Amino acid sequence: MVIRDELSRLWGWGEHHRRLAARLTIALTLTLAFDLVCTVLVWRFERHADGTEIHTFGDALFFSTVAIVVVAWMAGSFGAFFRGGDKVTAS
Repeated sequence: MVIRDELSRLWGWGEHHRRLAARLTIALTLTLAFDLVCTVLVWRFERHADGTEIHTFGDALFFSTVAIVVVAWMAGSFGAFFRGGDKVTAS
């Protein structure tokens, strides 16, 4: 009986899961849209610049995606730090 209850909770799909899926979908959609806009801007302004290494749309996509990932990683690191993710536990 206990195992069945735990399994039903584990594999269940409740309101909490629906909200999480909706938030992840919104975040992913906005991130992809922002990445596409940045890619077009980088490609448009950098492809003919002197000394650039961005010549194709793929180069611009790589550049903008990496820039977005680095910024997101830094924001997440700061957020985790201020939220208490780096607390030292007493031994």
